[in-house]
Amino acid sequence: MSRALVLGGGGIAGIAWEIGLLSGLAEAGVDVRDADLVVGTSAGSIVGTLLRTGHDLEQLHAAQLGPVPATERAVQFDGAAFFASFAAALAGATGEQDARARIGALALRAQTVPESERRAVIGARIGAPEWPAQRLVVTAVDTADGEFLAVDRDTGFPLLDAVAASCAVPGVYPPITIGERRFMDGGMRSATNADLAAGCDTVLVVAPMAGIAGSPLGPSLDDELATLRREGKAHLVLADEAAVRAFGTNPLDPATREPCARAGRAQAARVADEVRAFWG
Repeated sequence: MSRALVLGGGGIAGIAWEIGLLSGLAEAGVDVRDADLVVGTSAGSIVGTLLRTGHDLEQLHAAQLGPVPATERAVQFDGAAFFASFAAALAGATGEQDARARIGALALRAQTVPESERRAVIGARIGAPEWPAQRLVVTAVDTADGEFLAVDRDTGFPLLDAVAASCAVPGVYPPITIGERRFMDGGMRSATNADLAAGCDTVLVVAPMAGIAGSPLGPSLDDELATLRREGKAHLVLADEAAVRAFGTNPLDPATREPCARAGRAQAARVADEVRAFWG
């Protein structure tokens, strides 16, 4: 029986919530780190890499509760303006890949910090690890043509670059150059990309955010879960109301780390029994 763990996107708030949730589940005796496959998108690519490269969950949780590192700079994020720019870019899109290419063009035009600074931020979170032996998939999107990539150790990308690309929120952070191509956030197809775990018997989806139903960029979470359930079983743990309040209006704000980690830990206590029954 094969098992997969899918970790969705959600900014700095999502990283903290996922760490809080997973550490709380482990404390309750439900350790999902033994999954045969981990799929990480954006925030989930950070957490998935930390899990696969041997970091201790309790230590990761404690770090979220401590002082914010100097490398984690506050980012001004106006959600209304962000989605308005997306809507304008997507007008007239002829399909999902074309829609993603239009967002890619937006990402390439944006004034952001240099790529080197962004790589340094990601490096401060995950180090400079090699791809792990256990299977890890990190998602990204090519800004030039909207192609979606499921990146793993066989793709040939450095893991740090793949994770930096997966976290490159268009219009906020710079696309990441790998070879001749520039990549942006894997969440520009789906907040979870859970359908990449199709074929696994058991799939646990941990999602800070469900994404947008009817998105022109890619499948909805409901569609992904339906795909997974055609061949196996899937269980969703979505951030609860307390966690969403902790995310606030700017999930890219490092100040969300502590409250979101605590919210994830508290939610773990409430869902541990159902996850244990599902995960086996």
